[in-house]
Amino acid sequence: MNNNTMNFTTLEISTNTSTRSFGLVEILQFCLYSTSFLVGLPTHSYIIWLIITGAGSGVASEFFILNLSFSEAGFCVNCLNFVLSEWLSFIKKFKLFLVGLITTGRPLFQCLMCVERYLAVVHPVTFLKYKPLRYRVICCAAAWILVLGSCLRSTFATDPDNTVGMWFMSVQFLVFFFIQLFCLVAVLRALKQSGPGERGREREEENHMKRRAFHLILITTVNMIITYVPDSIAGFFTIARKKLNPACWLPGLICYILAGFVQPVLYLHRTGKLSCPCLL
Repeated sequence: MNNNTMNFTTLEISTNTSTRSFGLVEILQFCLYSTSFLVGLPTHSYIIWLIITGAGSGVASEFFILNLSFSEAGFCVNCLNFVLSEWLSFIKKFKLFLVGLITTGRPLFQCLMCVERYLAVVHPVTFLKYKPLRYRVICCAAAWILVLGSCLRSTFATDPDNTVGMWFMSVQFLVFFFIQLFCLVAVLRALKQSGPGERGREREEENHMKRRAFHLILITTVNMIITYVPDSIAGFFTIARKKLNPACWLPGLICYILAGFVQPVLYLHRTGKLSCPCLL
């Protein structure tokens, strides 16, 4: 495998510097990248605008969603870079830099959203204590530092077949998955319990809040599984065979792009911008 070939964990197509021909897999990848840029970027930009202008519940309560949308918008921009880099070699470094945003940004901010819902249901006193915006800003600042580190790792990776990147993605997925799974189980247990002295309307409102938190964490966890399990399987398969097969990474790209529309749809439905009776 030559140094110009990257595996699909960096969502890049194999390149031959002397001759270039596009097969079916590469054409499908181009179509997916284009769809993500043309549909995803306006969608996430619209959500950012709604949050900033106060159309939802306010910037403070939706700060993690705001940062997630910025991260997803960066992914959409990078989709355009992936397409253009086939002809414009000078943007390849920038493309590799944004790969860290792709692999770390989404799961990290989704995990923060799940932890926030967990605290609101299981530890409401602690949640109220750290509810002010400044604490969310601190968490997101730390998250962006981690994302920046991931971006730098992607940019200056020295292993030609990106084995380290595949292990990094898989371990990262497992860490975030178990955190979200813990939040999911804890909220489910809280949902089955009723607090002392609760009755009538108060109990119904609290159970409704718990159900919403449980459904959000469940959807986010399933969304994360759909996003990263195909890539993790393809990564381990590539490591075991020591041979890159771009077709193995195509399902992972499809899942990643489609899963990126789940949170925007949920948010637009919650703010009344999208009507769909099957959503929460």
